[in-house]
Amino acid sequence: MATSAVLFLLLAVFAAGASAATFNIKNNCGSTIWPAGIPVGGGFALGAGQTSSINVPAGTKAGRIWARTGCSFNGGSGSCRTGDCGGQLSCSLSGRPPATLAEYTIGGGSTQDFYDISVIDGFNLAMDFSCSTGDALRCRDPSCPPPQAYQHPNDRATHACNGNSNYQITFCP
Repeated sequence: MATSAVLFLLLAVFAAGASAATFNIKNNCGSTIWPAGIPVGGGFALGAGQTSSINVPAGTKAGRIWARTGCSFNGGSGSCRTGDCGGQLSCSLSGRPPATLAEYTIGGGSTQDFYDISVIDGFNLAMDFSCSTGDALRCRDPSCPPPQAYQHPNDRATHACNGNSNYQITFCP
């Protein structure tokens, strides 16, 4: 009986240390956008003034979230003026430039998470990106400088925050 209780306690501690990060995505733009994410998040419509959330598992590496604009979908396929991902509503590959990117790696547990904004492949919408235990990043136009965003691959614009943090992405802040 005592062994079962210890095993249950260890499993509970492990599960708590490897929880998902919640990304709250807000659309402050004057029209609908279609946020997309890989490897987690797929794609969906988000009306003006609306907020939606996605959960990203601990251990997710090289994740990206961006907003597509000027989209028209019929079922799961269509096209977008910016950030299009092969004509699919639910993305499984990166969007076509230009697209302002929120990039992240979720460590989970007591390790660190890392996040940044990138305009290396172009800029389509202003973005705020923040971690609940880290810096608030702001990119209002294509020239947003490091450390706010990556303009070039050799820039230093990656930020760290505690593992098990949550994130806020606002488009058109």
